[in-house]
Amino acid sequence: MDDFLRTIVAKHRVFLYREAIDAGYNDKAVRHQLRAGEWHKVRHGSFTFSDLWTAGDAAEKHRTFARAVLRTSKVPAVLSHSSSIVELTKTFWDLDLSEAHITRKDGRTGRRAAGVRQHQGRLIADDITQVNGVEVTFATRAALELSTVTDIERSLIVVNGLLHDKLTTIDALREYNEASINRWPGTLRTGLVLRLADGRIESVGETRTLHLCWRQGIPRPEPQFDIYDERGTWVARVDFAWPEHKVFLEFDGKVKYQSQLQPGEDPGDVVFREKRREDLIRRITGWTCIRLTWADLYSPEETAKRIRQALSQQDA
Repeated sequence: MDDFLRTIVAKHRVFLYREAIDAGYNDKAVRHQLRAGEWHKVRHGSFTFSDLWTAGDAAEKHRTFARAVLRTSKVPAVLSHSSSIVELTKTFWDLDLSEAHITRKDGRTGRRAAGVRQHQGRLIADDITQVNGVEVTFATRAALELSTVTDIERSLIVVNGLLHDKLTTIDALREYNEASINRWPGTLRTGLVLRLADGRIESVGETRTLHLCWRQGIPRPEPQFDIYDERGTWVARVDFAWPEHKVFLEFDGKVKYQSQLQPGEDPGDVVFREKRREDLIRRITGWTCIRLTWADLYSPEETAKRIRQALSQQDA
């Protein structure tokens, strides 16, 4: 019986009460499985296996819950907003995943209840794509939808990630926004997100750094800036630079160091190599280096002060 239900879960992430009955369980047996901790109730009428639920992180649990919402929905709908984003990309940070977002296909007014937020919106065939076996709004629309329900920083992280992964373009985002989204409630942030967006930015930490600079009134740095020596030979690429101030900035995140690990190395080897690289850049250019970590992003005023001091010292 469980093999049958696990096959369903492999496809849909959840199985329904009626499917448990079809597998040979009766009402008493269903209650027993829940009490014994073998099954986890995702929402009314839908379940998954407890081992799978426990193993999942917040994003995985949200994906499972959102599938349960769609499978038990009484109206035709697709995943949208943040529920679409978690299917489309892994580049997001601190999104509110407490609600599943769906957009109705029938164009009727949505409602909000029991961890589900229904949205009313005109959907055409081109607005819908299938990812991981579920219908979601496509990347361009989903990114713009997200900007109506969360703040600039979190929206910008997603937009930059989608741009970097070439799942959309800035022109496509602007065109779709002008054609549809800018008439929706909550779109005051959308235009600003698009003005700040830059697909050259490679990570969540880098986007948060760019947002910090904008929020704190620091001149916008140039992302992914190439450094050349006196003979015009390419030496390195830095995360951000203010060439007019002779300052460059590197964001040191865990993902960055992991991605640079070579066979047989540990993170300390990467740190040492990065230090030698920084020394080389400073020796060639005479520029000042600023290094930021995740902790610095949680103290934006202090971090902004450091950056301003570096910019002003080089100008002196």
